[in-house]
Amino acid sequence: MSINKTRLRGRSLLTLDELSVQDMTDLLDLAADLKARKRSGGRGDLLLRKNIALIFEKSSTRTRCAFTVAAADEGGQAEYLDVHDIHLGKKESIVDTARVLGRMFDGIAFRGFKQSTVETLARCAGVPVWNALTDDWHPTQVLADLLTLREQFGALQGLRMVYVGDGRNNMVNTLMIGCAMVGMHFVNCAPAMLAPDPALVERATELAVRNGGSLKVTTDPHDGVIGAHAIYTDVWVSMGEEAQFEERVRLLKPYRIDQAMVERTGNLESGRFIFLHCLPGFHNRDTEVTRTIGELEVTDEVFEAPYSKVFDQAENRMHTIKALMVATLT
Repeated sequence: MSINKTRLRGRSLLTLDELSVQDMTDLLDLAADLKARKRSGGRGDLLLRKNIALIFEKSSTRTRCAFTVAAADEGGQAEYLDVHDIHLGKKESIVDTARVLGRMFDGIAFRGFKQSTVETLARCAGVPVWNALTDDWHPTQVLADLLTLREQFGALQGLRMVYVGDGRNNMVNTLMIGCAMVGMHFVNCAPAMLAPDPALVERATELAVRNGGSLKVTTDPHDGVIGAHAIYTDVWVSMGEEAQFEERVRLLKPYRIDQAMVERTGNLESGRFIFLHCLPGFHNRDTEVTRTIGELEVTDEVFEAPYSKVFDQAENRMHTIKALMVATLT
């Protein structure tokens, strides 16, 4: 495989900017290699006899399945541990849980609420720990997003990504950093009440300029999408914010992605446009929420369009997570 293992072996991934640009490129190259091998019918043993703990405080479809299948593809074993299975932070301190699991498992994935929890696990476990989502960051998702963009456009530098919606959640935080690292032009388009942290904007802007990209924050969903090669959105109400549902829908309704917004990019006819969503997406009447309210962050027309690459993204969670485990455990 194409990665320099000595650079990543034994390392955790808690935030995306812990990686160098070369580290990120290596991971994407490795993920592409592993994906191609799987599609050709090949399997490997790069994680043979490796045991992975999956600690999940938050429910998941893509993340849990991606880690489980990725480990199995390379001969490893993943063990799912939700909050009812272990004593994390309740009957037992996070420090002690980390020390126990680190003696039994070769790596730990954490998906939950506090960033401090995954940081404590990484500090105390003695094995690689991967942030599979916290309230602040979602690095494994953005690795999959960047792989998807690279598959569609060939190169990442110079692409324009516009995120439309809640401009200060874990998803857009990580996207700003990831796109800045690879020299993309990133636009955070959100209501003023949901604007990103100014300190994070400054940090991402410095990264973007250093790598040949740029960063812009705007409240205007009409002008903000002009020139976009990709429009990205996420659910309007994140896990743990359910009490704010009605207010959030009212605030974000003007930011719903529809066909008219897509056409304003100016890139649809040339085929240089894609729609991205980390899922789950409220785009039709097939969920408990949308049966009564209807479409939320994106219309069904956009979600189901040929330029929508949301299921490529979902699949790429597995390939990039596999690359991350292989690179850090072997």
